[in-house]
Amino acid sequence: MRSRQSVGSGLFRAMTLVALLGTSLASHAAGDPKRGAETFAVECALCHSVQEGRNKLGPSLFGSVGRKAGSVADYVYSAPMKQSDFSWSIDRLDAYMAHPQQVVPGDKMAFRGLPDEQDRADLIAYLNTLH
Repeated sequence: MRSRQSVGSGLFRAMTLVALLGTSLASHAAGDPKRGAETFAVECALCHSVQEGRNKLGPSLFGSVGRKAGSVADYVYSAPMKQSDFSWSIDRLDAYMAHPQQVVPGDKMAFRGLPDEQDRADLIAYLNTLH
């Protein structure tokens, strides 16, 4: 039989995990696609298109949420991006938008990151409408 302290600390850890996950999900859920479209126009549109099959300096971001990284046809990716082994989940997009070189070291994207968490949530909400 487990002690009350052991049960209590396990319960505390579980509640902390739920709170952390809830915070992460809430920040993504709170994204405003309209504001995200505006952020895209200012921060991303010079290099990226949202039209399917239309690459610019960077690959098209149409259908990017959930897509395997480095997989847009007819786009020449950097070796690190081609060799990455992940899909663009909401959490991965958020991390990449914040610190691209930390997520894919050596990637050719010359973007220092989008530091504002709400801007990233809005941009991800917008990208999530493109499918």
